[in-house]
Amino acid sequence: MSSIEIEAKTTQEAIEKACRHFHLSEGELDIEVLEDRSTGIFGIVGNKKAKIRVTPKKDDSIVVAQEILKKIISLISVDTKISAERKDDDIILNIVGDNTGILIGHKGKTLEALEFIVNKAVNRACEKKVRVIVDSENYRKRREESLKTLAFNMGEKAKKTQKTVTIDPISPRDRRIVHLALKEDHRVSTKSNGEGLFKRVFIIPNKGNIDEK
Repeated sequence: MSSIEIEAKTTQEAIEKACRHFHLSEGELDIEVLEDRSTGIFGIVGNKKAKIRVTPKKDDSIVVAQEILKKIISLISVDTKISAERKDDDIILNIVGDNTGILIGHKGKTLEALEFIVNKAVNRACEKKVRVIVDSENYRKRREESLKTLAFNMGEKAKKTQKTVTIDPISPRDRRIVHLALKEDHRVSTKSNGEGLFKRVFIIPNKGNIDEK
């Protein structure tokens, strides 16, 4: 991972700038003090600034994930910033910018593709297997709520019409949200069917469990 040199009024300020630059904590960085802020006669502070060289620790998968996503997005020529954090065993990468819609894509398909590529690259580069989640503008949360509403509505339709209803092909992550949303409703069952990553979800009424009205 590439190093950068940072100047600031004090060494601590330079370290804080480095943490903001890489979106990492101090403990996740290798820091070399090149120049401490000089002091003159009688302890008066001189004009020379503190200078440090900072390198993200090479064995940190969160840094690898962030750098890989940066390189991919740079090829698309979209001006963005990427923050990274670890949540339990997952790495969360969040893309922020003025034109992130192109990175989200229709129903999040571009975001899914980015996530797939980053996961493959990170798990090839790092010894410990990790899961990387790529998000932008809180899209994942908004998509989850939308899918839950769709699942509930389609479940009600299946029960009312006593016929199987179908949700158009969606990603494995989205299918899981639908399945979990209806898991506790014993009046319907769900199953996936189709080819490839994007499959349809079928919501099937359990006729023996339909409430009599």
